[in-house]
Amino acid sequence: MCVLRVASAPTLEGMRDPEVSSNPGGPSDPEVGRTTSDRCPGVFAPHPAADGALARIRLLGGSVTAEQLSVLARVASEYGDGFIDLTARANVQIRAIRDVDAVADALVDAGLVPSSTHEKVRNIEVSPFSGRVGGLTDVRPVARALDQALRADEALAALSGRFLFGLDDGHADIVSSGTDVCGWARVARNGSVGFDIVIGGENAGSVARESDVAQALLAVARDVLDVAPDAWRISDLTSSDRAELFDRARGRLDDPLRPGPLDAAADDPRVGWFEQNDGRVLLGSVVELGRLPARLAEFLAAVEAPVLFTPDREILICDLGEGVAETVVRVLAPMGLIFDAASAWARVTSCAGAPGCSRGLAPVREDVARRVASGAPVTEREHWVGCARGCGSPRRPHLRVEATDVGYQATSS
Repeated sequence: MCVLRVASAPTLEGMRDPEVSSNPGGPSDPEVGRTTSDRCPGVFAPHPAADGALARIRLLGGSVTAEQLSVLARVASEYGDGFIDLTARANVQIRAIRDVDAVADALVDAGLVPSSTHEKVRNIEVSPFSGRVGGLTDVRPVARALDQALRADEALAALSGRFLFGLDDGHADIVSSGTDVCGWARVARNGSVGFDIVIGGENAGSVARESDVAQALLAVARDVLDVAPDAWRISDLTSSDRAELFDRARGRLDDPLRPGPLDAAADDPRVGWFEQNDGRVLLGSVVELGRLPARLAEFLAAVEAPVLFTPDREILICDLGEGVAETVVRVLAPMGLIFDAASAWARVTSCAGAPGCSRGLAPVREDVARRVASGAPVTEREHWVGCARGCGSPRRPHLRVEATDVGYQATSS
């Protein structure tokens, strides 16, 4: 097995061992069932990290208003370490929190935590460009309906905090990214747009009406709680439980609109200048290490435009006039917002590593920063992690670079 001791700028050449498996889904307990407590952090139940309390704020489809972004920036600055961390589920985290109650109060007042009972189960990913750039239909209204119905169902508060809902507008960017259950907009043979319901990566059937999508997805979630209440995710189901789940779903659904394997979206960063369907401009950007400095977030909020965080840790600034977009690039690029899709930071991410995480075997962020600064080419997505848990790992193919007792080990994932 090839390993590398990091000295100055890490290099990846010669480190790959594709036969060694990794953990693309992120942290996981060794038990298949939920025999341990759900440690997924939230606002009301933050994680006690080595650098202090860590709160995860679940955003509907990664979306925040300018006002909410301003609150996040203030909270990160006043009570945290001064950064808003972006996650692989289009959520955000604040680390090193000194006053958990003050943070919770501020986030609730800003409408960022609309439910205390269902906080951890509001895991809903949405095609980031939906309603603005391409796509078959705008799935944002479906996302709002799904979120409202999820929070209204008391029983669904028992879902695992890892269970992931998805809504794909036809880009195939969410359906192919490892959701547990996903509504996927497809063109039927008669030319109309319907939704295939994809469960654990397998097409289970379809619904013709957009208004039926939310309940179709929630029905699957209820079945999971009934069939395998201790499962963290669909992938944890036994073969018999999975068969039971699909039998139930197929009994409710129509035949798939487009049978066959799932489409795979192009792995192109959503970074740069994009023309929206309505003629306005969407700017895609990234920040170093997927960490948005609070001061930069304040300036971004001052643009007074909708902001979307993506599962690839991108920051989309939406609905801009051309002149405003040019000003945003001119002002915010020197402050650290990266609008160049060729930047290594559009493809290189990491976990916190040491010393912020007690499990970390190396100062991962420092090592990643040196790796990028070295100018060595980035030919594929890379995710650097400080231990075997692999927190924050992308769900698309990538090179996993894991710290070990004797250096970094790189494996294909």
